[in-house]
Amino acid sequence: MDEQQITVDGQRIAFAQSEGTERPVIFVHGNSSSSRTWGPVLAGPFGQRFRCLALDLPGHGESAKAKDPADYSLPGYAKALIGFAQATDAADAVVVGWSLGGHIALEAAPGLPAAPGFVVFGTPPVGSAEQLAEAFLPNPAMNVGFTAAVSAEEARVYAASFTAPGSPLPLDDFVADILRTDGEARAGLLASVGAGRFTDEIAIAADLQRPLAILQGEDEQLVSLDYLNKLTIPTRWRGAVQLIPAAGHALHQEAPEAFAALLGQFIADLG
Repeated sequence: MDEQQITVDGQRIAFAQSEGTERPVIFVHGNSSSSRTWGPVLAGPFGQRFRCLALDLPGHGESAKAKDPADYSLPGYAKALIGFAQATDAADAVVVGWSLGGHIALEAAPGLPAAPGFVVFGTPPVGSAEQLAEAFLPNPAMNVGFTAAVSAEEARVYAASFTAPGSPLPLDDFVADILRTDGEARAGLLASVGAGRFTDEIAIAADLQRPLAILQGEDEQLVSLDYLNKLTIPTRWRGAVQLIPAAGHALHQEAPEAFAALLGQFIADLG
C-alpha cells in the first residue's frame, strides 16, 4: 500500500492507496478508527485489482485535526469525503462505509452523483436522533464513541464491541486508533447528532437511484438486524441485508475474504 497525504479545502487528509488500477473504490472508516482498518482488503487480491483509496477522517489516524469544530459532524465529514473524491480523481468511485463511515457515505451521496453504487455495514440509516435507540442494540460500550476523554480500559471495551463475542481477532490496532483519535471528534459528533445536524438517511436511501448494498455480520453487537430488515430501500442490492457468518461489527477485519468477495460481486453487478 502507498501512504500519501493531500490537502482538501485547507484540511490535511492522510490516505492509503492500493496498487490496483481497475474501478476506484473509496473506503470510509468508522468512529475512532483509521484507514489502516482496511489493510487486509487493500493488501489482498481485491486491492491488487481495484484502485482502493482509504482516507483518515479529520481528527483520525494521520489526518490533521479539524480546523473548524463544526466539521466534526456528519455534514462536515461528508464535505471532506466529497472533496477527497474530487481531489484524488475518484469522483466515480464505489463508496464503502463502515459504521460512522456508512452514515457519512449516505450523507455525501447526493454530492457524489458519479458514484455508481454504495456499500455500508454497521450502519443503520436513521431519519432522526430519536430513531437511534431502535436502530442500535442497547450496548453500553457505544457510549465510549461519544466521549472526549477515553482511558485505555474504556478503549478496549469499545473495541471488543466491534467483533463477534469470543472473537480471536486482536484488538490492539482498534485500541490504538481509539486512543489517538481527537477526543473532540467524538464529543463534536455527539453534539451535532443531538442537535439534528444530519440529513434524513432513510429518505436518502429510499430515493437513491443507485444500488445500495447493506452488509451485516451475523454476530453484530451494535446494530439491529430487525431494524435494517424493516427499511424500504428500492435499490437495495439483492433485495436484502447480506449476512456474513462468524463476524461482528468489524466484519471487514474478521472475514476479509468473504467481505472482499461480496464487494467484488457488487462491483460486477454494476457492470
